[in-house]
Amino acid sequence: MVAPPDIAPPDNDVLWARSLHYSHDRSPALVEISVGVRQGEILALTGPRGSGKTTLLRCLSGQLRPQQGEIWFNSLPVHTMGTLVRERLRRDRFGWIGHEPQLLPELKAWENAALPLLLAGASHRTARKAACEWLDRLDIAGSARKRPGALARSECQRVALARALVNEPAVIFADEPTAPLHRTERALLLRTLTTAARSHGITVLLATHDEATAAAADRRIALLDGRLAGAAAAASPVADTTEDQAACSLSA
Repeated sequence: MVAPPDIAPPDNDVLWARSLHYSHDRSPALVEISVGVRQGEILALTGPRGSGKTTLLRCLSGQLRPQQGEIWFNSLPVHTMGTLVRERLRRDRFGWIGHEPQLLPELKAWENAALPLLLAGASHRTARKAACEWLDRLDIAGSARKRPGALARSECQRVALARALVNEPAVIFADEPTAPLHRTERALLLRTLTTAARSHGITVLLATHDEATAAAADRRIALLDGRLAGAAAAASPVADTTEDQAACSLSA
């Protein structure tokens, strides 16, 4: 039985979405996606490039408004929020790290890491202390005063992770965060992210096509062509044709 619209999610889901649809230039990117994630859970969103992982993360984090469907953060309906309210939610309660660090070149590493706190009105001293603590955990405290242009790509990515963690958000959205890194750097970043999530009760939605990265999650959901993988297979005419051919072969 389908639940009536605008009913808050189950109490044990910190983030919950139902029947999401989103299209890019009339090309479906998400089709009938429903997902829930519990507090402190690490959920991997897997699937090939173009499967809808990034679009789903951007909808769930309030960067995009779904064209249909509902998104709830605790008891707050993200899908009905105005632009300014969603921006405040992303700043105060969410963290984001993508495959590109997107650091501000004019700011030092610690200033980039401290940015969410500074924007929220924290004192300079408090923001710097918190940022340097996360940079230290990521083994990059010695570069705190350097600007992004003086850092290696892997170091910039660690600064980006410190920025995502610095205000101890309720949810972190990680979009292929380990993709540009070598194996050792990938392991360090992933270990810090998962350890922080466990120790601080942070929920993580981790989009990845890398099996080793997905293995760090508590649970995984696969996407294919903008649908949950099982639903995509059921809706695919290719799958039906293959099954029909197999049935004919067995009959013969």
